[in-house]
Amino acid sequence: MRILVTGGTGLLGWNLVQILSAKGYDIVATYHITQPQKGFSNVEWIQIDLTRYEDVFSLVAKTKPAVVIHTAAYTDVDGCEIHRDLAYRVNYEATKALAKACKEFCKYFIYVSTDYVFDGAKGLYREDDLPNPINYYGLTKLLGEVAVESLLENYLIIRTSNIYGCSPGGKKGFALTTLEKLLLRNEVKAIYNQYLSPTYASDLANNIVEILRLRPRGVIHLAGERISRYDFALEIAKALGAKEDLVKPVSFEEIVFKARRPRDSSLDTSKARSLGLSIRSFKESIREFVERCSSYAIQRI
Repeated sequence: MRILVTGGTGLLGWNLVQILSAKGYDIVATYHITQPQKGFSNVEWIQIDLTRYEDVFSLVAKTKPAVVIHTAAYTDVDGCEIHRDLAYRVNYEATKALAKACKEFCKYFIYVSTDYVFDGAKGLYREDDLPNPINYYGLTKLLGEVAVESLLENYLIIRTSNIYGCSPGGKKGFALTTLEKLLLRNEVKAIYNQYLSPTYASDLANNIVEILRLRPRGVIHLAGERISRYDFALEIAKALGAKEDLVKPVSFEEIVFKARRPRDSSLDTSKARSLGLSIRSFKESIREFVERCSSYAIQRI
């Protein structure tokens, strides 16, 4: 089966390409700026600007994948607030273009969305809770969801939270930045009263491979356990064997963001678990993250 993975050098895309390649799938993976590493015999890498919508349609028409897994996005929350036109074109219009192409050429479409479609007023959001994004990133990802739902029948929208890990083209993010600082024995300020469901990229990728077998449709929440950013950073310190007092608690009210952040965007994953999907315990995932990404972090310091 041929699978098209967008954002193949990003955190999730990179893990997906590795796992799918090892399982023998025929893969087409896209990238924009970061050159992919070689060594995958069954992966065709294609450089593309997803805001060139005619190229998006041509890509799908030429490769004719059975499944599209759309992981590529403009995920810089503050950047989206500043560069709204780019965020709109990447997160909404490119998603719409892919969905239109998939309607004609492929059988199943997976769109990776975000917990930031919610306002953070209550936490542990279920799939049927009403989205209410409070920043432009969340709004554009929600528009992407609407495009997929309106154009396709055989689709799955996966809402996840704070994907972490390491990859050639993945952004640093909170976890990797924390790991780098702790390796340097520097202090890490982490919010003790903001909650999320951090999701290890490898865990999410493994579950998406299972989804290819199950083919659920609609919307599903697939993420890690609810935890504060402070406890998230503390677990990284513990796994690394760093001094825990390097992690300093700060209040949500003390931090000034360019874009508003939800106070509690954690996700309820009961529906995913009922399908047999699961994310490992947070401590297990953090241990593997530290083992796999410490050397990567050192290279970037």
